[in-house]
Amino acid sequence: MNLNNMNYPLDFKFKITTLASDFNITDKNGNYVAYVRQKMFKLKEDVIVFDNENKTKELFRIQANQWIDFNASYSIKSILSGKNFGRLARKGMRSIWKSTYNVLDEADQPKFTITEDNPWVKVFDSMVGEIPIVSMFTGYFLNPSYTVKGTDGKDYFRLKKMPSMFGRRFQLDRLIDIDDEDESLVVLSLLMMVLLERARG
Repeated sequence: MNLNNMNYPLDFKFKITTLASDFNITDKNGNYVAYVRQKMFKLKEDVIVFDNENKTKELFRIQANQWIDFNASYSIKSILSGKNFGRLARKGMRSIWKSTYNVLDEADQPKFTITEDNPWVKVFDSMVGEIPIVSMFTGYFLNPSYTVKGTDGKDYFRLKKMPSMFGRRFQLDRLIDIDDEDESLVVLSLLMMVLLERARG
């Protein structure tokens, strides 16, 4: 089971009308790719990926493997087939300064690395965020980006936060062609990473 409508760039757009961290993923023509819902009040991260906002069909489930997320990893499973799709793993110490994640396949073999492009953006964001009024507008000019690199050393994707007051929109571009199953694994890993990075501030 793979994600559909991967017509890039993809938009990740968070809803501001719910307490939960829900967001839509749409393609460049506005067609649904998925609807993402993070379950609230869970000790461990629990995310469901639906086919659309009506939540008519569950496609994937992403769950943390431990309570403390310093070195946590997140298993990605297909609901329809029951297959283990792969895993997203945060690189603990390295991620303190520069957010870094490994993407592993169903055999637990490393396939891709997601790395924050410029960690200084996060530093300046936290500094400016302490300034009254000015902090309201940091979402317009302090926007991090992330690059997905394969084990072959090539850059496959770039995810960037788009200017907005509430930091509610991200855009994903595919840089080179990729196998369909690997593509779905990367997009699912990135949507989990976006939830984690937003929670970190």
